[in-house]
Amino acid sequence: MAKLPLEGVRIVALPVVFAGPFATMLLADLGAEVILVESIHHFPTITRGYMPRPPQFLVPTTGATFGGSGGIQTYVNHWAGDRPWDRFIMFHALGRNKLSCCIDITRPQGAEVFKRLVKISDVFFESNAADTMEKLNLTYDVLKEVNPAVIYLSMPGLGCSGPHKYCSIFGAQLQALAGHTWLTRYPDLDYTTTQSLIFHSDAASGATAAFAILCALRYRKRTGKGQFIDLAQLESVIPHLGEAIMDYTMNGRVQQPLGNRHPFMAPHGVYRCLGEDRWVAISISSEEEWRGLCRALGNAPWCKEERFSTPLNRLENQDEMDKYIEEWTCRHDNYEVMYILQKEGIAVGPVLDQRDAFHDAQLASRGFFEEVSHREAGTHLYPGMLWKMGKTPISIRKPPPCLGEHNDYVFKEVLGMSDDEITELEKDKLIGGDEYIVESIF
Repeated sequence: MAKLPLEGVRIVALPVVFAGPFATMLLADLGAEVILVESIHHFPTITRGYMPRPPQFLVPTTGATFGGSGGIQTYVNHWAGDRPWDRFIMFHALGRNKLSCCIDITRPQGAEVFKRLVKISDVFFESNAADTMEKLNLTYDVLKEVNPAVIYLSMPGLGCSGPHKYCSIFGAQLQALAGHTWLTRYPDLDYTTTQSLIFHSDAASGATAAFAILCALRYRKRTGKGQFIDLAQLESVIPHLGEAIMDYTMNGRVQQPLGNRHPFMAPHGVYRCLGEDRWVAISISSEEEWRGLCRALGNAPWCKEERFSTPLNRLENQDEMDKYIEEWTCRHDNYEVMYILQKEGIAVGPVLDQRDAFHDAQLASRGFFEEVSHREAGTHLYPGMLWKMGKTPISIRKPPPCLGEHNDYVFKEVLGMSDDEITELEKDKLIGGDEYIVESIF
C-alpha cells in the first residue's frame, strides 16, 4: 500500500471550535499522526459540545441546526447520552483520522508530560484565544527550547500582535470584521434575517492553516529549521473578498450587498421551482447563453422586448425579468430546470438541502460518502475526502476519537511510560480518559 503524503509526521494539537479542527482534519487525512491533547477537567469551547452534559430539552428532534443556535445542540440520534462529548455532531464532522489523549496541561506535572510529547513531534498546532498559551506558559519561545525544530502554528482570530490581539472572537465576528457580513446579505433585509450559522471564515482559515503547515514542513525538510507561524484568521479570509477591497483602494467605492444577483450578469439569481421550497440557481454570462435561455423558455414574447434586449437593459430591469423567468421555473422540478438549461450551455443547478446532497447522484457515483463505525455513535455515512489522489489515495482510516481513547498508545508507545508512572499520573488525574469524569469535574 502506498505511503500517505504526510505519513511519519506527528502533530500535537489543541484545536477548538471549527477552524482548527478543520485544519487538523485535512492534515490527518493526508496521513499525519494528529494527536489531540484534551482534558477531563476543562471542557473545550464548543469543540465537543456547547456544554458537558446538556439537558435533553436542548437537544432537538426536528429542525437540526449546525452546531447550535440559541443553546440548541445536535447529537447523534437526537440523544446526548452518558458521554455527550463523544456524540456531538460537529466533532464527528471534523474528528476523523485523529487520536485523543487527555493531559491536564494547566498543572506543572501535566505540562511536563505535554512537553515530552512535543519534544518527539514535528508540529504543535493550536487555535485558541491569543492569551491561552501565554497563560499556560507554553508559547513558542518555551516549546522551541524543548524541540528546536518544532513548527508551531497559532491561529487566534486577529493574530498574535496588534492592539486588538486579545479580543474574544468567533466566526460571526470574523465575518463582520472581514466585510463578509456586509456583502453577503439581501439589500432589502436586515442582517439578522439573512445570515447563516455556517461561517465561511472557519473553513477558509482552516484550509489556510493546513497549507501553512505544509509550507513549513517543506522549509524544514530543506533547512532543518522549525519556525513560528502567526496566522490571523481575519487576514486569511479577507482576500476571499479581495476584489471588493481593491475596488475601494483603487476607486474609493464601497460595494453594496447584491443578494443573489451579480454586478454585471443578468439574469443571475435563485428562482422558485415546482414543489415545496424548491429552488434553482441560474447565471447568464453572455448573449449566447441569453439566447439559449430564451429558446428553453419557448422564445416567449417578453424575451423580444426592448427592455431585455441588451445586457445593460437586463441589468436595469431585473425585477420584471425575474418574474417572467420564475413563472417558467415554477412549472418544473429544480433538477428538470437544470437538465433543460444545461443543454443550452447555461450555468445552472438546483439548490439542495442536506438531505438532497446526501442522496445526490453525482456524489453517490463518485463514492464521496464513506461508512464509519464509532463506539458511541454507531455506524453512519460521513462526508469523505476533499480530493482524490491517484498515487496516494486517502480515506477515513479512523473514526473520530472518543475522549482519551488513545491514552495507552500515546503514554506507553509514544512516550514510553511505565505502568507505574501512568498509574501515578492517573491517580492525580493529570492524565486519563472519560472513564474518570464525574459530574463535579465537567
